[in-house]
Amino acid sequence: MTQPSPDDFDFQQAGKAVLHIEREGLAQLDQYINEDFSDACRAILACSGKVVVMGMGKSGHIGRKMAATFASTGTPAFFVHPGEASHGDLGMVSPHDIVIAISNSGESGEILALIPVLKRLHVRLICMTGRPESAMGRAADIHLCIHVPQEACPLGLAPTTSTTATLAMGDALAVALLQARGFSAQDFALSHPGGALGRKLLLRVSDIMHAGAAIPRVGPAASLRDALLEITRKNLGLTVICDDNDRIEGIFTDGDLRRVFDMGIDFQRATIGQVMTRGGIRVPPSMLAVDALNVMESKHITAVLVAEGERVVGVVHMHDMLRAGVV
Repeated sequence: MTQPSPDDFDFQQAGKAVLHIEREGLAQLDQYINEDFSDACRAILACSGKVVVMGMGKSGHIGRKMAATFASTGTPAFFVHPGEASHGDLGMVSPHDIVIAISNSGESGEILALIPVLKRLHVRLICMTGRPESAMGRAADIHLCIHVPQEACPLGLAPTTSTTATLAMGDALAVALLQARGFSAQDFALSHPGGALGRKLLLRVSDIMHAGAAIPRVGPAASLRDALLEITRKNLGLTVICDDNDRIEGIFTDGDLRRVFDMGIDFQRATIGQVMTRGGIRVPPSMLAVDALNVMESKHITAVLVAEGERVVGVVHMHDMLRAGVV
C-alpha cells in the first residue's frame, strides 16, 4: 500500500468530494418518497403497538437513531438487535407492533432468519433496502427504497452515502408522522423534561415566581423611604403598590428613583402613591416562563408582576429565568 504524504494530500478536496457525492445521493432519494412512503406512514399511524427497528452493523447504528427520533416525536419505538433477537429478544415484539428492518443490500442473514417468525406472528414488516428485488424487498409488506448511485467511500465499500440516505429516510418518516399526529412543541417537551428545551416548554411562571412574603409590596400611603427600604429588603429591584386586598395600584422600580430625583420631590414627605407608575406590566401565573421572558425582553424590563385578575400573586425577575435555565 502506497501512503501519500500528509503534506501533499488535499484533505479539503477529499472532504468536499464526500459532501458532493452524498448530496447527489440525497437528491436521488426524493423519487422514493412515493406511495410506498405514504403506505408506510399510514401503517405506522394505524399501529396499536410500537415500532420495532432492526438493523445490523452500520444499519443498526442508523436504526437506533431512527427509533430514538420516532420515540421523541410521538411514535413509540425501540431498537432490537437482530442477532440478539434470534436468542430471545424477539419476545419483545408483539403482533400489535410493526417492524422496520434496515439493510442496504437487503440480504442481511440475521434479519432474513427472523422474517418467517415475524410472518407467523402476523407482524407487519417494512423493509428499507437499496434493492427492491432483494430477499428482504420481496418479503416486505411495504418496501422503502434507499438506493444511492454510489458510496462516498472511494473503495465503494464503507457505508457512507447509503447510511446518510437511510438516516434521511428515517427522518422523513418521523417528521411526516409528527405532522400527521398534530404533535406540538409541548408534546415534544414532555419527552425531553431534563433538557433545556423541556425547561423552556414546560416551566411556567408559577414554578419560578417569588410569592407570599417574598413579594415586595407596600400600600399607596407608604412613604417613599419605606418603599425604598422594601425594594432593598426583597432585592428584586421593585415594589408593587397594592391595597389591603392585594389589588395592584402601581409599581415603583429602582430605575424610577432617578425620575423622582429629577422631579424635585420631597423625599421626607412624599408617598409612594404620588410617584408610582400606575398599573404595571403583568403576566398570569399559568403563562410559560419562556413567554414571560419574551414579554420582559420586548418591554426592556428586568422584572414583571404576576397577577390573577387585579391581585398580585408573585414577581418574576430575569435572574429567576437564568437560574431556571429558561434564558
